[in-house]
Amino acid sequence: MDEKTNIEYEESSGNVFADLGLDNPEELAARVRLGFYIAETIKGMNLKQREIGKMLNMAQPDVSHLMNGHFDRFTVDKMCDMLTRLGKTLTLRIGNKTDQQYQDVTLSP
Repeated sequence: MDEKTNIEYEESSGNVFADLGLDNPEELAARVRLGFYIAETIKGMNLKQREIGKMLNMAQPDVSHLMNGHFDRFTVDKMCDMLTRLGKTLTLRIGNKTDQQYQDVTLSP
């Protein structure tokens, strides 16, 4: 029982979508982060999906997809619209990959 097994593994890049070789991994990761944030915000409101749908200008089945983590059904643009409809302020951080100089652009409802 003291036998050791060597298991090969690759270290993650930090983006599972890039590690899997999927197209547009940065966009996919952004959708997931936004989707989870939106879903958690909605859960905290204790409203029915129909009420959330009216607030977000979307059908109840789409709210259900959102709450069940089917974020691939929504564009980043649509998710940003959802956030502003939820009363959130969005700030985009724009910069170069090579340095830490950023320009923030705030989008307010």
